[in-house]
Amino acid sequence: MPDLWKLENEIYDSGVTLLCGVDEAGRGPLAGPVCAAAVILPRGLEIPGLNDSKKLTEKKREELYDRIIDSAVSYGIVFASVEEIEALNILGATFLAMNRAIEQLDPQPELALIDGNRNAGITVSSRCVIKGDANCADIAAASILAKVTRDRLMLQLSDQYPEYHFEQHKGYGTKLHYEALRKFGPSPVHRPSFLRKMH
Repeated sequence: MPDLWKLENEIYDSGVTLLCGVDEAGRGPLAGPVCAAAVILPRGLEIPGLNDSKKLTEKKREELYDRIIDSAVSYGIVFASVEEIEALNILGATFLAMNRAIEQLDPQPELALIDGNRNAGITVSSRCVIKGDANCADIAAASILAKVTRDRLMLQLSDQYPEYHFEQHKGYGTKLHYEALRKFGPSPVHRPSFLRKMH
């Protein structure tokens, strides 16, 4: 297991007093919004089982979601809509959602740690962390909040649009999803720019 606090402790020891982790869920799907979360955990907080949301079962993510919400100093979870994804492109909409999530934090962090290798659209002082969701406690926590929140929304959308089976694939481009699109055409929650590549 990597020490999830190694990087953050180094940053804190260098004189930064408060940092947050930021991650998103839903950049790849054909339908639904993108969700971003920003989290400030108490320094050194051990949450057993904390890991990249993609490596956890749904049940484990749900458990950790409650632990993170209960123990975070502050957190923000927001969406960028399908309309915003279409207007800005998915990267622009992801940065928009991340900035909104950071804005919700109180107190405001000095530094935001962004999962991945791009932070050009982040409006506060920030630093990219490659594979941050597997190596960094605050980003791992943010990845879980974003994933659980988005999955819950896709379950609600599956009630509205049952013919697409969002509850099974959460909007990602599975065989089942493509079959439904061919049969029914896109719904109002599909991303038109993502469907142009459809074969």
